[in-house]
Amino acid sequence: MSYRTGHLYGLGIGPGDPELLTLKALRILKSVPVIAYPISAEKRSLAYSIVEQYLRGNQIEVPILLPFKLTESSQPYYDKAANKLVAYLSQGKSVAILCEGNPFFFGTFIYLYIRLADKFPTTVVPGVSSIMASASALGIPLSCSNDIFLVLSAILPPEVLASRLALADAAVIIKIGRHFCKVCNVLQQLRLMEKAKFIEYATMSSQKIIPIKEVNPDNVPYFSMILIPSHTVFS
Repeated sequence: MSYRTGHLYGLGIGPGDPELLTLKALRILKSVPVIAYPISAEKRSLAYSIVEQYLRGNQIEVPILLPFKLTESSQPYYDKAANKLVAYLSQGKSVAILCEGNPFFFGTFIYLYIRLADKFPTTVVPGVSSIMASASALGIPLSCSNDIFLVLSAILPPEVLASRLALADAAVIIKIGRHFCKVCNVLQQLRLMEKAKFIEYATMSSQKIIPIKEVNPDNVPYFSMILIPSHTVFS
């Protein structure tokens, strides 16, 4: 007798606006029996809130606890989550793992993919990245022609940020949060502050676009970024 396993989906659900779901993501979201999504220690899930209105109401929901404050290793959490999902996939139930933005671009899904993709049939559905959504919200072309475009994490040391930004025609710095002052110091050093644009919670109902010099450094969320538009476009 043949044994059939469930299908694993890494579902890119976009940056926050529920209307930015792709048609493919929406079709899979409504069809699978199991929906898995990351939650914080406070039991909140941005990913779930994005798609909640589209869920059927009779699907199995599997919250995945992750340590978003980065004060401890996340690997044991992914091990536990993978084991939990194996139970459903082994029963032949397909599972869609919700991932904000694009699953293979700084996505939490990556760490489940490397644990599960060699054991079960897997499909990754791309989603709209918050970087592209932020550029649209700000009305800023990011790059064109022969630009060198970089995406950098604000967590990097200041000397690394400075050396990389010095090579770029356009750049985006993500995961700002408590690193805001460090990033601004680097931008001042490179004379990029006048060009830099700040946005938080892009496309969400809480979206804010604030002049970078007016940002309160004590109140910068993780889901914020600084965009430095193309020299080519704005030369």
